[in-house]
Amino acid sequence: MGTIITLAVIAALVLFFITIYNKLVTLRNRFKNAFAQIDVQLNRRYDLIPNLVETAKGYMKHEKETLEAVISARNGAVSANQAAAANPDDPDAIKHLNQAEGQLTGALGRLFALSEAYPDLKANQTMEQLMEELSTTENKIAFARQAYNDSVMEYNTYREQVPNNFIANPFGFKEAELFEIEDEQVREAVKVSFD
Repeated sequence: MGTIITLAVIAALVLFFITIYNKLVTLRNRFKNAFAQIDVQLNRRYDLIPNLVETAKGYMKHEKETLEAVISARNGAVSANQAAAANPDDPDAIKHLNQAEGQLTGALGRLFALSEAYPDLKANQTMEQLMEELSTTENKIAFARQAYNDSVMEYNTYREQVPNNFIANPFGFKEAELFEIEDEQVREAVKVSFD
């Protein structure tokens, strides 16, 4: 009789362990999938930026430094995004992406501010269309980032709860990093205006 009770207790503990482990795997995969949605939008954004800069070049001949800063920030963000996409549960990769995206958004903000001084550029149909597409993409990134952060929060909360943390830590379920832009000025989506 004692052996049956012991086996039942062991079976219950193993089942309990498996349930927690599987839930951790599910939540980790959910936030990785949510990051993949961000990745799609970021790549769309990165593809639009060179076209935007090329269109602006013809009008902003004296703003070479700003245009180069945008391309440099874009290249840095592409690199950081590739590292984060390869391993979305690496907190350092996400932190680096946060920083790179902040720099890119700041550089784009400076480009848009300068473009206000060039009425012909603002009136350019291609530029107007590219800026509209970029603005739409920025909104999609914001929604995807919110979904990712929600998934990360759910994963981190579950991971930190007792007794889950006794399983999560030894089996390598690390805390996931939120995808946030730290500079308050950069938090806002790029604003596009043709007034």
